[in-house]
Amino acid sequence: MDFDLSDDAKTLSEAARKFLEAEAGPAVARRAMESDAAYDSALWAKVVAQGWPAARVPEALGGLGLGTDEACVLAEEVGRSLAPVPLLSTMAVIEALLVAGNEAQQAHWLPKLASGEAIGCLAWSEGTKSPAQLPQTYLEGGRVSGHKTPVADGLAATVAVVTVASADGPAMALVALEAKGVTIAPTETLDLVRRSASLTFESAVAEPLGSAGDWATVCERLAVLHAWEALGTAAAAMAMTLAYAKERSAFGLRIGRYQAVKHKLADMYIKGELARAHALHGCWAWAANAPELAQAAAAARIAALDALRFAAEESVQLHGGIGFTWEHDCQLYYRRARQLSAALGNRAHWADRLVRALELRNRAAA
Repeated sequence: MDFDLSDDAKTLSEAARKFLEAEAGPAVARRAMESDAAYDSALWAKVVAQGWPAARVPEALGGLGLGTDEACVLAEEVGRSLAPVPLLSTMAVIEALLVAGNEAQQAHWLPKLASGEAIGCLAWSEGTKSPAQLPQTYLEGGRVSGHKTPVADGLAATVAVVTVASADGPAMALVALEAKGVTIAPTETLDLVRRSASLTFESAVAEPLGSAGDWATVCERLAVLHAWEALGTAAAAMAMTLAYAKERSAFGLRIGRYQAVKHKLADMYIKGELARAHALHGCWAWAANAPELAQAAAAARIAALDALRFAAEESVQLHGGIGFTWEHDCQLYYRRARQLSAALGNRAHWADRLVRALELRNRAAA
């Protein structure tokens, strides 16, 4: 098996990095953090012009029909640049529609999401730490009622995939957020760049979207996507810290020459490479719809969260006193690390998923 990215994906990755180095980055993220806007609309227009929201949408529905490799590298570069745009939330809704949407739902929403006319968000959290926990939000008679918070990019979105209770576990519903009965309010989270919202549904019109099994599949695919985003953010935090270690002097030497600093930087690199190996396996399993997707997705998410948490925390430490200040960019990566750690369920949830997947594999092999 070849777990490497395709040549087309590598080309797209290089182009996306060059674009985002010019248009995004910590300075743009900081402006978004200090702004009241839900997202950077000017940057979003440029991202849409690049065709990125259309990446996974079939060509017959106005998209580019690209594969999982391309989706993963886009997530990585958005994570690296901290771009304040709702691309990954929109891609999450697209993926849910690809997995569970009926023909009418796909025909209505996928062209709008591909063109940037619609922006998506994923509303599953009710203050819980696991997307597998049965939500209190319910769908009855084509109407949904409940409360979701926090919802990343909820202030920017026009359509939401909302988890609802079903007899088989959490399932999904599709809700147009301009519908009557939907209340959207800003909510504070640690991440000040990617704004979140609280969504309240009071008998709002909604459509069922697939089954509980489809929600589990969507979670696995998004776990891989989030892993690639975390890889990019971790790599950016490490690069910033390495550059600082090469220029900062203490006691007459560049701090990068001290063994303790070298070891921390080496550990960042090793954790990042381990996470990348798991993320590549997850990308392959997603593309192949392989039976081991559950195992690969959980392992990718755990390894990526570990790599990002370590890089973000050690970046603050290795920058010394300045790393704790508001003026320095260390906080951007640390805040994003904390946000991503809860974005699709915490580490404990995915560790449990990994153990269960391994148990099933071993039982089948016995």
